[in-house]
Amino acid sequence: MRHRKFTFKIGRTSAHRTAMLANMVSSLIKLGDIRTTVVKAKQASRLADKMITYAKKGDVHHRQLALSKLRDKEAVKILFDELVKKYTDRKGGYTRVIRIGQRLGDAAEICILQFVGEEDAAKPAKKKSASKKEKSEKKDEKKKAEPKAEKKAEAKKEEKAEEKK
Repeated sequence: MRHRKFTFKIGRTSAHRTAMLANMVSSLIKLGDIRTTVVKAKQASRLADKMITYAKKGDVHHRQLALSKLRDKEAVKILFDELVKKYTDRKGGYTRVIRIGQRLGDAAEICILQFVGEEDAAKPAKKKSASKKEKSEKKDEKKKAEPKAEKKAEAKKEEKAEEKK
């Protein structure tokens, strides 16, 4: 029975999935935020929160557990030395998922996964609200601007021709 065994399968084998999530979380620790799909971000967020919890405990055993999950010594060092200082008073919820729109190729929903406290990185995507009237007005303005530019270009050509004579 699969009672209480939760995971997003993400269309990959278990080995591929664990390796991918370990790479994503180590990149998140090193860079502060990553851009990925929503499903991957939710699963990586769970793993990243566990790693922060390990770092808060701070002993050798939990460092080894984090190293066995992430397989990246540099990321574990950053996690236990620098990152844990931000979250000593916080009881959970160390990451956030900010949805930013859809990917062009396959329309997958893209988001930014970042640690809480890194607010300057990204803002959510704005919905398109331009009506047909606004779009037509913008086109009319561009058309009006084009003849002026053409007249200026012609005037410059005439001036250069006169100077040559």
